[in-house]
Amino acid sequence: MDAFYASVEQRDNPDLRGKPVAVGGSQERGVVAAASYEARKFGVRSAMPSVTAKRQCPDLIFVKPRFEVYKAVSQQIREIFAEHTPIIEPLSLDEAYLDVTENLQSIPLARDVAFAIRAKIKEVTGLNASAGISYNKFLAKLASDYRKPNGQYVITPEMGPAFVEALPVGKFHGIGPATSTKMNALGLYTGLDMRNQSLEFMEANFGKAGSYYYWISRGVDNREVRADRIRKSVGAENTFSTDLTDFDAMVVELQPLIDKVWRHCEDKGTRGRTVTLKVKFNDFEIITRSRSVPVAVSSREELERLSATLLQNEMPFSKPVRLLGISLSSLQGDQLEPQLGLPI
Repeated sequence: MDAFYASVEQRDNPDLRGKPVAVGGSQERGVVAAASYEARKFGVRSAMPSVTAKRQCPDLIFVKPRFEVYKAVSQQIREIFAEHTPIIEPLSLDEAYLDVTENLQSIPLARDVAFAIRAKIKEVTGLNASAGISYNKFLAKLASDYRKPNGQYVITPEMGPAFVEALPVGKFHGIGPATSTKMNALGLYTGLDMRNQSLEFMEANFGKAGSYYYWISRGVDNREVRADRIRKSVGAENTFSTDLTDFDAMVVELQPLIDKVWRHCEDKGTRGRTVTLKVKFNDFEIITRSRSVPVAVSSREELERLSATLLQNEMPFSKPVRLLGISLSSLQGDQLEPQLGLPI
């Protein structure tokens, strides 16, 4: 979906149409959850501090999130997907992979399936969607961003290798800023640079991910579209109204996060072996620290102890803490909901 949250707000409030809109908190410590295309022209983007967004776009209009509305619209869109294929792998409320190799309406070309889905979404919800069509998930994801907003793009098998080789490594789905910087330091700037490396070189420098990078630089991605994909982690995080520096105060703030994660595990009958602490400092630097245990965490008290230990091992911090998060992964049990979050 194109600028999903912001587009829903513009749809429901005609006064917002054609104007720069940010969904999120406008207060000093708020964060942008989504930005309309009018706002993106000024460099406003999701996860940006609200004060920065307002500075870049003085006319920016902030709207409080309405997640129940977004979830309802997302369900409408999923039902449209299901008219064409049962093989749907949701990634978030506004994005999914669909395998339409054999589709329920017997439409010969995937391009035309995408046209039909986008037209039905527009008819039912009044919102624009973009689509990427290709022979594997990696290339379909790349293609989905190529003609946004309100467009679609096809990468054929003949086009795949050439399309990848010219792509900057920072544009590869799954390669973030830190990995991109490391690749640049190794002389890897494009897909072609990666393709010229051996599998041994990529694995030596990037571990298990090196094999994935090696193959996608060749346009190869054998991951299947997994219907009803089981999430392997659940987490909660919170941004504080005042920066924290004291260990005891941070432990207190961890309690509702631990409660929320553990309550979800209890409700779903799941348990996990890896606890991860997320810390965002007042300069927006983020660190994560994890610990895995041989047997799944069995109680709320154990989750609290492991979380506090991860925090204590990092103390004292050299700068104030803006956000803390706790997640539990390597889960076993029923399908999980998306990551939980306390209000920003």
